[in-house]
Amino acid sequence: MQRKHAIRSSRGNLPVYRQVYQRIRAEILSGRLPAGARLPSSRMLAIELGIARGSVVTAFQMLAGEGYTSSAGARGTVVSVALPRARKSRSAPERMETEKQDRTAGTPTPLLFQVGLPALDAFPRKLWTQTTVRTARQLDHEQMVNPNLHYRMGYEPLRLAIASYLRIARDITCSADQILITAGFQGALGLVIAALLKPGAKVLVEDPGYVFARNLLQQARLRLVGVRIDDGGFDVAAAMRSAPDAALALVTPSHQYPLGMTLPVERRLALLDWADRERAWIVEDDYDCEFHHRGLPPPALKSLDRGGRVLYAGSFSKVLFPGLRLGYLVLPSHVAERFARVVSAALPTPPIAVQKSVEMFMSQGYFARHLSRMRTLYTERRKALAAAIESTMRRYVEVRLQDGGMHFVAWLRGGFRDAEIVEHLRRKGIGPTSLSRCSLRVSGYNGLMIGYTNVAKENAASATRRMLGAMQGIR
Repeated sequence: MQRKHAIRSSRGNLPVYRQVYQRIRAEILSGRLPAGARLPSSRMLAIELGIARGSVVTAFQMLAGEGYTSSAGARGTVVSVALPRARKSRSAPERMETEKQDRTAGTPTPLLFQVGLPALDAFPRKLWTQTTVRTARQLDHEQMVNPNLHYRMGYEPLRLAIASYLRIARDITCSADQILITAGFQGALGLVIAALLKPGAKVLVEDPGYVFARNLLQQARLRLVGVRIDDGGFDVAAAMRSAPDAALALVTPSHQYPLGMTLPVERRLALLDWADRERAWIVEDDYDCEFHHRGLPPPALKSLDRGGRVLYAGSFSKVLFPGLRLGYLVLPSHVAERFARVVSAALPTPPIAVQKSVEMFMSQGYFARHLSRMRTLYTERRKALAAAIESTMRRYVEVRLQDGGMHFVAWLRGGFRDAEIVEHLRRKGIGPTSLSRCSLRVSGYNGLMIGYTNVAKENAASATRRMLGAMQGIR
């Protein structure tokens, strides 16, 4: 109890979970917790600090959601290897300012306008907690001892639930035997690399595109060929001219990341024709397909695949929360066994308790109800924030809305450089992503990716004024 009092009194009136979060984050940013370092379990840390375990779990979820930590399977939670370290050359005043910010509640979680996070304030925590408790009680001895011997592809009831969902939501006809449960999208892409690609193979990637996927491909010693994005999305004709012999194409056809357009059907068919002809593979990253704001979302590219060349990657990170680190691959039948062998050898599926919790969440109808609520909520929040930015910041940015997604792009005017803007805004607790960061080559992309999901519509105007004030301070 003495420790508990100490942690509360050290940060004024901050909630206990936020104090834990800030302490761990400070250790990571300072380098005292290096990349790959293992964190104590939530139970042990709660006992050591004399606080409720729920406070530690919440802090861990916040750290994972912001990318400071990641799950390492049996090793538990570790510091993210991809996290940039704090510069040691900062001046003493800068260090004092950073420490001052850590001591205050001025930096929200998530950061204002942070991209890639669902509405954490609207997540049904009570229902999720009840579901996980019931799941824990129902774990049998076999599942507790070594579930990967019996669930190589993942927990079968969850795979059945996903197959049913995809038939209705994405027009994908598949069986549970074609579905492989993965550790999020990056886990899925890692499996694709291990099962299908050799070092030195050419991979077509969107430019601009998803940075973390690109980094993973480069670490695997693959040769990336950037394919420009135009008004129709992935330029298939340009891709075929650049690298017709590529082994794989990584695309986001339903909602291009980061620009947001939908790949038209003629380009989809051309891409499938190329894959069939060259015996190449296509990874379809359908990262936020659930959220379409005008009409129904387009069917998945996988729904048109007749030659078995598309591997469809989905994730629960955008619908539930990123800390789950849970995703799935829909595989062509003829390579499912190959992937199962890779999983058995080196990359086991996520913890069975997590898989069972998500399956129960789906089977009880909570998933569908939550998804329906989020679609309505996001449409409202998107409309309110876009209108506020357009009316307040027209001198600085131009907003171009696409049909879907969980962010939109505000293109910069007036000589601002997005990377410098983002660096400055993050020091103020404002966290959009720079568009230029997503480019593989030097390009003219210069804008801010604005995540709107965690900005309530009644707060849109004040949030916009806050960003405006910060940007005016740059000059």
